[in-house]
Amino acid sequence: MRGSVPGLATPYPLGTLMPAVYQEDPFAMRWLAGLDDVLSPVLSTLDCLAAYFDPHYAPSDFLEWLASWVGITIDSNWPTERARKALACAVELHRTRGTITGLRDYIEILTGGTAEIADNGGVAWATAPDMPMPGEDTPRLAIRVIVPDLEAVNIAVLDDLITAAKPAHVVHRLEVVSA
Repeated sequence: MRGSVPGLATPYPLGTLMPAVYQEDPFAMRWLAGLDDVLSPVLSTLDCLAAYFDPHYAPSDFLEWLASWVGITIDSNWPTERARKALACAVELHRTRGTITGLRDYIEILTGGTAEIADNGGVAWATAPDMPMPGEDTPRLAIRVIVPDLEAVNIAVLDDLITAAKPAHVVHRLEVVSA
């Protein structure tokens, strides 16, 4: 949570902006110095506001809130670098959402491992009508995730997140194995 920063100097001390009659009053200068202590974190934040929206520079306690703006799920137990990577990939993840590539990238960010996805669909064209269609009638995915630490992955949560990320009509089977 943002708050006061001990020793943070304000770039615009209020006492120097006052008319001379107030600058000569010790009480007014002490009171304005107290306001400087209160306002300096606000002014510092406003001066660096662009950095708060860049996942590479945003404060670590701001990342989860920033993720909620772009629709990315960040686990509070993740290392900071992993959360930053997820945020940096947010646009690409939304662009490829519902595709095998998008699902693979999403799973790899969620688990920190590698994902192998096989679907049963197919694409073909033919010059003659009534040609057999490739794939199966029921779309399905077989997902195998290889993770370095099996204990660090909550399989039920991962399954729910995959269900939310894949097309609704596609069934899936999830297998998580240790590297």
